[in-house]
Amino acid sequence: MRGWWREIVGLVLPVACAGCGRPRTELCEECAAGAAAGPRRVRPAPEPAGLPVVHAAAPYENAVRAMLLAHKERGALGLAGVLGGALAAAVRAGAGHPGERGPLLLVPVPSTRRATAGRGHDPVRRIAAAAAADLRRGGTPARVLAVLRQGRAVADQAGLGARERQANLAGALVVADGGRRLLGGGRVVLVDDLLTTGASLAEAARAVREVRAPDGLRAAVVAASPSAFEINRN
Repeated sequence: MRGWWREIVGLVLPVACAGCGRPRTELCEECAAGAAAGPRRVRPAPEPAGLPVVHAAAPYENAVRAMLLAHKERGALGLAGVLGGALAAAVRAGAGHPGERGPLLLVPVPSTRRATAGRGHDPVRRIAAAAAADLRRGGTPARVLAVLRQGRAVADQAGLGARERQANLAGALVVADGGRRLLGGGRVVLVDDLLTTGASLAEAARAVREVRAPDGLRAAVVAASPSAFEINRN
């Protein structure tokens, strides 16, 4: 019944794969598989001070880039499951043994209030929730802790270079009241949809370290710029 209904909807409201544009499918099997082709450690250049070890599921290009943009900017919320699965793969690649120090605590890098209002949703938090569900299905205890907040206004990051982004974000994030206690309940993994210069994750790491000992702080993203994969020195 579901397949028949989707065929009818496809005739009335034609859809195309969010990754490659193939007609009459929201996401083809090839693009879905490519979202988590091989999680690896990534490093931007220059690497900002304080950046934790980061793993990414895929390079930010082609179908993966198209899917992230469709989810974030065009409200293709149905992609959250696939993107969350990719993020979960990156988390697994860098989080160590599942029995170490309690459950995984996925801490999303927050969007600004203006960005969230403009999009009508918080894409990183939505993907993080899907990733936590994927991890739990695989037997790894995990939950989302949205404890980071914008402590001050920041400029739009678009068009800024690496050092400009670092200066723009320096001291911008804070841990919400009560977050210190929550962060002590497991292994913290900072999560985001994309790593470019690493400035956002470095700032998130600084904020977390202010209220908690580093203790193996890690980070994971769905995608990173191809150059961050190319210069990987793992």
